[in-house]
Amino acid sequence: MQFLERFSKRSVSDSLKPRALQDAGELERRLLDICTIPIQDALRALETGLRGLSQEEGERRLGEFGPNELAHTRRRSFLSEIFQRCKSPLVLQLLIIAIVSGCIGEIKSAVIVTAMVLLSVGLSYILDRRSTNAVESLGKRVQSRTLVLRNGKEVEVKISEVVPGDVVVLHAGSIVPADLRLLSAKDFFVSQSALSGESMAVEKTANGAQGHTTVLELPNACFFGSSVNSGAARGVVVHTGTRTIFGSISQRLTERREETSFDRGVRSFTWLMIRFMVVMVCAVFSIVGMTKGNWEEALLFALSIAVGLTPEMLPMIVTVNLAKGALTMAKKKVIVKRLPAIQNFGAIDVLCTDKTGTLTQDRVILKRHMDIVGHESEDVLNYAYLNSYYQTGMRNLIDRAILEHTDLNVEENCTLVDELPFDFQRRRMSVVVDYEGDHVLICKGAVEEIYAICGQYQNGDEVYPLIDMIREDLFEDVEELNKDGYRVLGIAYREFPRERTTYTVTDESDLILLGYILFFDPPKDSAAEAVKLLKETGVEVKVLTGDNGLVTGKVCRDVGLIVDRMVTGADLSELSKDRFSQIVREADVFVKVTPAQKEQIVRELRSNGHVVGFMGDGINDAPALKSADVGISVDSGVDVAKEAADIVLLEKSLLVLEEGIIEGRKVFANIVKYIRMGASSNFGNMFSVVGASYLLPFLPMLPVQVLTNNLLYDFSQTGIPADNVDQEQIAKPLKWHIGNIKRFMVFIGPVSSIFDYATFGLMWFFFHCSGFNDPSMGAAQKGELASLFQTGWFVESLLTQTLIVHIIRTRKIPFFRSSASLPMTLTTLTIMAIGAWLPYSPFAGALGMVPLPLIYWAWIAAFLFLYATLTHIVKTWFFNRYGGS
Repeated sequence: MQFLERFSKRSVSDSLKPRALQDAGELERRLLDICTIPIQDALRALETGLRGLSQEEGERRLGEFGPNELAHTRRRSFLSEIFQRCKSPLVLQLLIIAIVSGCIGEIKSAVIVTAMVLLSVGLSYILDRRSTNAVESLGKRVQSRTLVLRNGKEVEVKISEVVPGDVVVLHAGSIVPADLRLLSAKDFFVSQSALSGESMAVEKTANGAQGHTTVLELPNACFFGSSVNSGAARGVVVHTGTRTIFGSISQRLTERREETSFDRGVRSFTWLMIRFMVVMVCAVFSIVGMTKGNWEEALLFALSIAVGLTPEMLPMIVTVNLAKGALTMAKKKVIVKRLPAIQNFGAIDVLCTDKTGTLTQDRVILKRHMDIVGHESEDVLNYAYLNSYYQTGMRNLIDRAILEHTDLNVEENCTLVDELPFDFQRRRMSVVVDYEGDHVLICKGAVEEIYAICGQYQNGDEVYPLIDMIREDLFEDVEELNKDGYRVLGIAYREFPRERTTYTVTDESDLILLGYILFFDPPKDSAAEAVKLLKETGVEVKVLTGDNGLVTGKVCRDVGLIVDRMVTGADLSELSKDRFSQIVREADVFVKVTPAQKEQIVRELRSNGHVVGFMGDGINDAPALKSADVGISVDSGVDVAKEAADIVLLEKSLLVLEEGIIEGRKVFANIVKYIRMGASSNFGNMFSVVGASYLLPFLPMLPVQVLTNNLLYDFSQTGIPADNVDQEQIAKPLKWHIGNIKRFMVFIGPVSSIFDYATFGLMWFFFHCSGFNDPSMGAAQKGELASLFQTGWFVESLLTQTLIVHIIRTRKIPFFRSSASLPMTLTTLTIMAIGAWLPYSPFAGALGMVPLPLIYWAWIAAFLFLYATLTHIVKTWFFNRYGGS
């Protein structure tokens, strides 16, 4: 009673609200205290009761304790967000260059580099925040919810609105919304691997917990982050949010998501470009310093080249592409919970899916209720109705179909005594009711499992032994029904004396087989079209279901899936590792598989190099959802499935999924456009800058010109996320190939150098910049010639770099057979126009530029035409030979 005395001296808010002195150990001790005292004392300590809180008190406590959320789910502050973006190696490099430029007195250069940082970081932040806000508002539609008692009635609330003192109602498929003490439990098993690492489900009871020294050992405590595997329970909430065991751990650890192949590829490309930059800076600094004799000028020019070779817009391009893709997918009823999942979504080449609700209409209809000889039976219907009506767990489609088929006034004739909830090992569930003077155990489940526990069968009013020969005949009858597309469940019963009050699964034995209920779940009208579209887009569909083979086979054939081979879960369990791998590759339909086998199949496909998407909506699908490259659930799925998924569909349809996959490929394609362009352009610039620095008696371009060129060029790329994508590019799964990027860089990069050197020759010989070497020429005249050369290369470099994205963005003939989007076209045209205008603008003097002769534009027009033609030829040859993303 010392615990109660401590609570009586302060309110529930004082005792549960975190204070500076309350560490994780104190919170655990409080939970331990609550779980080791009698239930009524625990409720009194939490200032609640068995009827839960009132609605007003719940709202008051929500305002006091705050949302039931973990710390890492909260959005970073503005300064924290900006700091996080500035930690990028590309941004850090630019900031260092800006600081060095400022220190040596080059204020203009420092201002331009700073503007680049602001453009990259600022634009990325603004667009990402806008997109994230929109995606979050859509994501609220798929928030997990839970049942709590308010004023004694069950009310569904968001998990974030659960408060200490709430009484929570839990069933199979529920997420445990907080740390709680159980008040009642029946065959209640939870998975708490997120906390303990133990994959096996743990049984929980409402019994006292004396003698336990750690909270995880408590048999009557459930923890935030756990999920319910089977059974039903009620519990009172002790701690929420960061005060939970899981929440306190999350505060101490930095959450890091698993790095995807695309992440690794982008990181590899980033460091490749940085290595290029380091080599180039050292080479240019040495060459310019030794040939020109001005080491300060050499340093500034080398730093400018470093900026020019830095793909500083890469983080912005990636982030904005992902955010834009999430918004577009949301319009197609696909909600992206984790933005990075979009990149894998476009790369999916194998889709594993359940049958029910995906290939079928998810609208189960009760067609027949019959005894074992095929006659309509009201007894079968009545017993099936009682079973579905009195179960306290989550009602599935079958239960709803039974209850909608008829309406019986069962509460006048019987009362619920006990329940044996469904689980995926038994594949059946039972209720025990007081019916017509007896306790009757009514069991409903898969036919094979019902046969296994039946020792007798009923025909009319007579009961006979269920011998093996009759059992085999019954199996054949059920198989014929399955071939017609019916899903068949068995109904069996057993009577017990009224003296008993509790029952266990051992009582599911020696039952009397009463008959069957037949359901029909017709194929979706859109399923055949969706399967065809997925095949055309290079996605192989594999069906993983717990249903039997005959029903599954008929549905698959109806929707156009070829069933050359069908494998059962029993077959899989007997295979060696090598044989298992072979069967998983070859077979397309797996029936009567367990949740663990679904996960095994997904993992095996991934280990064979496939990018695997798994679509499921049940608690049995959660392990496979977590194991897949992309876990896909639906809004109507159980909480644990939605929590495990990366993507949630608002409509359970393969057509919606196919549209989402295509959108994911568009996002991937637009990101790769920038990467290809940046890699090839920078590789070409390496040859141009090194050669010009060595050959020319003056700098080929002033540092301020290099920086201005790069700033304008960066701005021209901001239209890439909104660009169109050719259908041919997204016809097949897109995967990251860093080797292909490197090859593209090696072949395409030198093409730009050809026209850079052609421009050098044009300026040197045709426009007489070679006069710079004439000893009789004065310094002013030499300066004019150098400025003319530098202006000419500035314009050509900017125009060709900006033009190249239109060539690289498509494998077709650019401008004629494939056109860029309007935003992309406008940004590139605007930048090219600004580049052509600058030599004649009021800024020309500050940038060291001079007006260019009119004939220069004729030459540049010819260069641009030849450049576009040659790049297209080399590009076409490259893709024909190497293919790739």
